Amino acid sequence: MLSVIVITKNEAQHIGRCLASVAWADEIIVLDSGSTDETLTICRQFTPLVYSTDWPGFGPQKQRALEKARHEWVFSIDADEEVSPALKAEIQEAMRHNEAQGFEIPRLSSYCGRQIRHGGWWPDHVLRLFRREAGAFSVDVVHERIMVAGEIKTLDNPLLHEAFIDSEEVLHKINGYSSLGAEKLFAEQHRTGLGKALAKGLWTFIKTYFIKAGFLDGPEGLMLAISNAEGSYYKYLKLRALNRRRSAS
Repeated sequence: MLSVIVITKNEAQHIGRCLASVAWADEIIVLDSGSTDETLTICRQFTPLVYSTDWPGFGPQKQRALEKARHEWVFSIDADEEVSPALKAEIQEAMRHNEAQGFEIPRLSSYCGRQIRHGGWWPDHVLRLFRREAGAFSVDVVHERIMVAGEIKTLDNPLLHEAFIDSEEVLHKINGYSSLGAEKLFAEQHRTGLGKALAKGLWTFIKTYFIKAGFLDGPEGLMLAISNAEGSYYKYLKLRALNRRRSAS
């Protein structure tokens, strides 16, 4: 009845908890793109459906995983997320007694050990449960989305998301996502300068910490606002570098 799909690369610190939380599904499909840690070994403890492939970007990779699913319903989960027992029960009930084609789920994310309920991070509804024949992933290489034809409803229990374990992971993800974001903007012919990069970073901090009340999450709220600002700043700074290289060529 339910296929779970997840994409991975070097997710050994997260993937065990993730897969254990969905071990009740009828099948789990893992699509890996070159892990060099223990990710594949851990995944094979939960499912034989572990595949290795190249990396075309988030949207195309998740679509590849979706195309391997066999059951009526599909649940897309990230390696750093977990399904609680309460959400499990709600998902099972929704699949049995609902005519909707897809369901959004509130996502409760943690930042360096603290669950964040402000700063624009909560309730952060994400569409993750859908009928296989009604859904497809966008082709976006970053910030991909599931497109569902038909009625979409919302579940109540949150999907747990360990977004950042510590400052090392924060820095690693800021670097990776800012690069992908810059490449996406570059492909869309966006241009920028140093002033715009600074303004984007400052505005992101103000929006996260003050307008969306990130200060209510204590020290971690401040840390999150700073890292959000850094991500925005570096995305536009990297876009500036891409534009300059194109102009020089």
